[in-house]
Amino acid sequence: MKKLKIAALVISASAVATVAAPAATFAQQAAPAAAPAVRPQHPVRPYPYKEVEASYDNKARPGVHLAGTLTVPQGKGPFPAVLLITGSGPQDRDETIFGHKPFLVLSDHLTRRGIAVLRVDDRGIGGSTGAGPNDTSNDFATDVQAGIDWLKTRPEVDASRIGLVGHSEGGLIAPIVAKDNPDVAFAVLWAGTGVSGADVIVEQVRAVTASTGASAEAVTAAANQQKALVDAILAAPDQDTAYQSALQIVTAAGQTEEQAGPGIKFLTGAWFRNFLVYDPAPTLKALDIPVLALLGGKDVQVLASQNGPAMKAAFAGNPRAKVIELPNLNHLFQNATSGSPMEYGTITETMDPAALKLMGDWIVEVTGAGANAGQ
Repeated sequence: MKKLKIAALVISASAVATVAAPAATFAQQAAPAAAPAVRPQHPVRPYPYKEVEASYDNKARPGVHLAGTLTVPQGKGPFPAVLLITGSGPQDRDETIFGHKPFLVLSDHLTRRGIAVLRVDDRGIGGSTGAGPNDTSNDFATDVQAGIDWLKTRPEVDASRIGLVGHSEGGLIAPIVAKDNPDVAFAVLWAGTGVSGADVIVEQVRAVTASTGASAEAVTAAANQQKALVDAILAAPDQDTAYQSALQIVTAAGQTEEQAGPGIKFLTGAWFRNFLVYDPAPTLKALDIPVLALLGGKDVQVLASQNGPAMKAAFAGNPRAKVIELPNLNHLFQNATSGSPMEYGTITETMDPAALKLMGDWIVEVTGAGANAGQ
């Protein structure tokens, strides 16, 4: 799928399935084919810090082996550390998307400031194995825990100062891991959600459709169809019933099963159904560690106007949690014009320098890391 297609008042099933992914998966599928090759923020070796290859098993999920890179600051450790958690869909350790490598840029920035960083290939990508068709966010949370366990064995890492930085779906997974885990000292939620997936998806479709320049009528029709699909999926007792119910809605709107099938299969799969029913608010409310939640004001995948107030309400009892909206940034935290995923590949910037600094400043503050290490 090269672009989002709006046909009359009906958004195609394949577009619905693509839009419905809350993280970088949408952008991977919906972006322009051509993307500028210049990514000036990517660091170039030799780096002023050490790289260590990470390799470990998820003991809670036999058959899942994870591989990644640990970057270690110059100087005498042990250092505070963060584990980066990718957004939805299969992502490599750099979270590569349209030639951008946001996690490489972020890890370089943080490591230069005295923070060790572990970034990991998702299941089935790069050196990691064990991906399955029924994997959900809860399964991926066990991969994060395995990463924490590995970090605790490293002499370069201070086991009392390990935190999580989650992007998009990663911002949903990080609180799941941190909630009852004393090994997690802090968390940064980058474009994470504050309301249920069912609510996120409808507004996401509305905003993404509007960002394409569609008419108000088409925007409303797309959101209404997505709401009907979500309701049908939630009401179904099993995946097969959900597929047939969703297919009826889309075919009634003019699509054939051949056209709609792949999209409906995604919408009714285990990951998406789990995402729809999960409400992150109770988990956010239970966190008593320092938390920094950052949302992009031009993010059309996880809307700040929808998720920000819910997060603030959930964190009302945690004086060490804060929610900040960064006005001009999209879902990847690039400075954007419309926020549309169609722009992701055309923007030269990988990540707003001010957002990078904000994350770094906050982590340095809560961990006491050396702000000038490796500079």
